[in-house]
Amino acid sequence: MFKPRLSVNINKYALLRNSRGHGKPDLLGAANVCLLAGAHGITVHPRRDQRHVRYDDLVPLRSWLAEAWPGTELNIECEDHPEIIDQVLALRPAQCTLVPVTPGEVTSDHGWDLPRDAAGLAPTVARLKAAGIRVSCFADCEPERIAAFAAIGADRVELYTGPFADAWGTADEAVQTELALASGQAAAEAGLGLNAGHDLDSANLAGLRPMTNLDEVSIGHAQICRALEVGTTRSVRELLTALGWA
Repeated sequence: MFKPRLSVNINKYALLRNSRGHGKPDLLGAANVCLLAGAHGITVHPRRDQRHVRYDDLVPLRSWLAEAWPGTELNIECEDHPEIIDQVLALRPAQCTLVPVTPGEVTSDHGWDLPRDAAGLAPTVARLKAAGIRVSCFADCEPERIAAFAAIGADRVELYTGPFADAWGTADEAVQTELALASGQAAAEAGLGLNAGHDLDSANLAGLRPMTNLDEVSIGHAQICRALEVGTTRSVRELLTALGWA
């Protein structure tokens, strides 16, 4: 049954806040509205340039979730860099999603290159798991390469769905959808849990409905874009409906 959990990425709320140099919109307030609307978790992606979610947001967010929304999962997306990994280990979120970062990139635009990145990535995966943190790794929709993530100890992969989303409604839709679905099947065969994220929205989620092993989607940009039109509560509920929760 297709019913993945929704983790809302609140980075863009932080980006808007940072553009004015004060505390509005309030990051915890934005997260609270998303959760009241039915979201199952919150995702943040701190970067070393701190252009949206900042390091000093992490402890208050983690503490507030534990107190106000016990049992709600915090997913921290981050690059494999000691400056950030040490903070993740101290915070112990439910999940850490390791994402490759290219200096100067506008947004994440590719998964890990295994086996090339395996030697560097495996020790970090082991450290996070030893701390009781579920580890997901960003992966391109290349079915033949998915099993390599199980070999380095990852618990899940998060399929990078940028190409799938870009192809939605175009002549390439069928090809990219098949790659995504085959990658999901490869994850199941490798014993990996399955997440997906990047430019997913209430329309293109329909293409992932055959993916019955999909555990979670992380959605931020599309959610806040829709929220500008109809508000945060409705934008989250529309995503939940597309995911089979309503």
